[in-house]
Amino acid sequence: MTDMQKPATRPANPNFSSGPCAKRPGWTAEGLSGALVGRSHRSKPGKARIAQVLDKSRALLGLPDDYRIGIVPASDTGAVEMALWSLLGARGVDLLSWESFGAGWVTDVVKQLKLEDTRTLKADYGALPDLAQVDFTRDVVFTWNGTTSGVRVPNGDWIPADRAGLTICDATSAAFAMALPWDKLDVITYSWQKVLGGEAQHGILILSPRAVERLESYSPAWPLPKLFRMTKGGKLIEGIFKGETINTPSMLVIEDALDSLTWAESVGGLPGLMARTKANLDTVADWVARTDWVDFLASDPATRSSTSICLTVVADWFTALPADDQAKAAKRMVALLDAEGVAHDIGAYRDAPPGLRLWGGATVETTDMAALLPWLDWAAATVKAEMVAA
Repeated sequence: MTDMQKPATRPANPNFSSGPCAKRPGWTAEGLSGALVGRSHRSKPGKARIAQVLDKSRALLGLPDDYRIGIVPASDTGAVEMALWSLLGARGVDLLSWESFGAGWVTDVVKQLKLEDTRTLKADYGALPDLAQVDFTRDVVFTWNGTTSGVRVPNGDWIPADRAGLTICDATSAAFAMALPWDKLDVITYSWQKVLGGEAQHGILILSPRAVERLESYSPAWPLPKLFRMTKGGKLIEGIFKGETINTPSMLVIEDALDSLTWAESVGGLPGLMARTKANLDTVADWVARTDWVDFLASDPATRSSTSICLTVVADWFTALPADDQAKAAKRMVALLDAEGVAHDIGAYRDAPPGLRLWGGATVETTDMAALLPWLDWAAATVKAEMVAA
């Protein structure tokens, strides 16, 4: 095997994982020294700290005043599950699926809740379903950004203002990185571990007034576990959306979320976060345009994610391989980059086509993204040489 020339520059931070994602620039554990560990989350200072996280989140996102925002258990998954189990069943449901997490919500609704009146609008990795086919007299469940496919919805124009059903949006790799049209969304979920680079464990659930109305006027036919219950006596439990969490949160994680939000304010708030994310995608796009062995999995720039940037190998030496060997070759590239300490955890998601997945969220410095790209060329050339020698 010919020894390929290694690039001279390395990323200062090799963490390009799509979740948990890179911590904010300059993060150290010392920043958590003020965490209220050992204190009750129900104490006055504990409640104040949680309220501060919610207030900063509301302000940064630009939420309407009448939208509720609360911290819930089990990360984004828990937030989505709460919405599905608590809200669905009153109407038929349209389910949009074009990557693994959207497919997971289809499984929950069809096989676990066993709702009879469902339609699944599906597309392969790299594409979107036909959004014009969505029926908004029904409830609609979708991901804004497909974390495992690198495909996002282009905007909210396809969602009517006068819809009869609810829109339930998993926005976990879109919140704080993409413009979300709040008037088109009734339930929005995300976790701190994505764009903010926060720690996992807790999720965020946002409800529009229409979603609250559904909760207060409809009771599902199935029992709800305590962790999912958002109403009592037919009324919303408002405390959940004022920092009175359903279960005990980690005050260390709360402190870390506060640290992330404070950093977000320092880089220009939501516009600054979006600009940093766009710069990362633009850097990769410029490289892809001049590189013949790689392309975006999302072929349409209008639906291309700026956070979960998914790449596919299009070189003849790769595409001529059997499927199993393509997967092995892609994993070999990932292993080489990991061993060099220039990129950790950038393999395509296990259900996605073989390739690479780079996180381009706001906590990733564009200088690090630019420094990584020549290393991808090196890894591809090295694996090609290995395959030829074999």
